[in-house]
Amino acid sequence: MTRRWLLGSVVIVGLVLVMSCVCEPCDEGKKNKELVAETFAVIEAGDFDKLDQFIAADYVRHCQATPDVQVTSLDGLKEFLIADQETVSDPKMVLHRMVAEDDLVAFWATYSGIQDGPMGPYPATGKRMELDFAGMHRIADDKIVETWVIWDNLTGLAQLGHFPPQPPEATE
Repeated sequence: MTRRWLLGSVVIVGLVLVMSCVCEPCDEGKKNKELVAETFAVIEAGDFDKLDQFIAADYVRHCQATPDVQVTSLDGLKEFLIADQETVSDPKMVLHRMVAEDDLVAFWATYSGIQDGPMGPYPATGKRMELDFAGMHRIADDKIVETWVIWDNLTGLAQLGHFPPQPPEATE
């Protein structure tokens, strides 16, 4: 009887140890997804001063959709977001899905707003646009340190009336 009890105890202790190891990555992924969701909420609210709690000072943003926009710090991100607010009023971000693995959180979201200011070479239209975007955040020391983000520029430009381009006016 003692051997069975001892063997049963060893098996139970082993299972507890294995389960605790299995759950650690789940806890990290859950914590990282919560961080990303909170960051989205802060950005949508326009409360950029709170970003210090969620974004690292040496943050870097990578984006093929805006290759001329370089964001290489938390302050640079705040400047980018302020400029975006000046271009697009009533911005909304809806986070649809997140997947976490190790120090990465991938996301799928929708962005919408009204183009009240110039967007690069495109004049303000007063029209609303809505487009999906996707990306991935890398997290270290409980802060977002790096982001890769992408969206379809043509979708937004078409909704705003900037695409296809208008033919040049004929001059006599």
